[in-house]
Amino acid sequence: MFDQLQAVEDRYEELGELLSDPTVISDNKRFMELSKEEANTRETVDVYRRYKEVIQGIKDAEELLSENLDAEMAEMAKEELYELKDEKIALEENLKILLLPKDPNDDKNIIMEIRGAAGGDEAQLFAGDLFEMYQSFAQKQGWRFEVMEANITGIGGYKEVIAMISGNNVYSKLKYENGAHRVQRIPATESQGRVHTSTATVVVLPEAEEVELDLDEKDIRVDIYHASGAGGQHVNKTASAVRLTHLPTGIAVAMQDQRSQLQNREKAMQVLRARVYDKMQQEAQSEYDATRKSAIGTGDRSERIRTYNFPQNRVTDHRIGLTIQQLDRILSGDMDDIIDALMIYDQTQKLEQMQNDH
Repeated sequence: MFDQLQAVEDRYEELGELLSDPTVISDNKRFMELSKEEANTRETVDVYRRYKEVIQGIKDAEELLSENLDAEMAEMAKEELYELKDEKIALEENLKILLLPKDPNDDKNIIMEIRGAAGGDEAQLFAGDLFEMYQSFAQKQGWRFEVMEANITGIGGYKEVIAMISGNNVYSKLKYENGAHRVQRIPATESQGRVHTSTATVVVLPEAEEVELDLDEKDIRVDIYHASGAGGQHVNKTASAVRLTHLPTGIAVAMQDQRSQLQNREKAMQVLRARVYDKMQQEAQSEYDATRKSAIGTGDRSERIRTYNFPQNRVTDHRIGLTIQQLDRILSGDMDDIIDALMIYDQTQKLEQMQNDH
């Protein structure tokens, strides 16, 4: 581990030199890449440098104690040694986590797709509740939340809504939301007071930059048509709705919510790029079908990652067995408890894996 840490520190110092090199500064793309790499290793280097100071401090305190000290000095040296040894253990644990392989998508913006699945109107109303929950969470994080496309039902739910969420480390916090979310509650339309079960699905796609994925224009079929549904005066007067189909993968994206054909095309391209990038990444792991099936599921009631139980004001995340008895708080966007628990669980699994591999 310490060879690895020394290598990280050496590279960090090298990056500092490179970033002041005029040839690097003049190459905007390279400068951005190296700045990002430096920012990503800064915390590890700071903790490692503190760790080296603590090791030196322990050595100094032990040497001091081996000398003939008066009682008061000896007591101070013992106290310092005790504190430094405690800090050493904490720093070692922190360094193990910092050395875990990072998901290259963690600091990316995301495109989130929420759909009402099993349960008709009630599923679509629940999709609306999830949409508001993520919107509030994004606001609390200081992120930007932009609706790209929304298919709203007559009763105020969503058949489908697509949003772009931008800010710091969005993907690292929301990637665990991929899957089927189940709700148990008495629908407003239910006269007998019976609890119904419905589901909505959430898909989280890391945004793909053009530099990462350059889609060839000749591989994309563009269809232009009249927008339909609620949308104000411009609907149906102009052909502003756009459908893009990526021929090699068959992935299609339709967009009609923006004011102009150009805006719809631009948004559709963002979503298309993210979906194609996601598919390529999944295939690179050679488990596209299996992963995608378990990630989003079919929206069937049985394939669930989390249950939101209204009568008992309870949320349960089935992957880690976490239950929180404050559903109202979670739905208002206070999701940190769930997200932190999922991140810690993921880190623990990776640590175990790393230790098993060595």
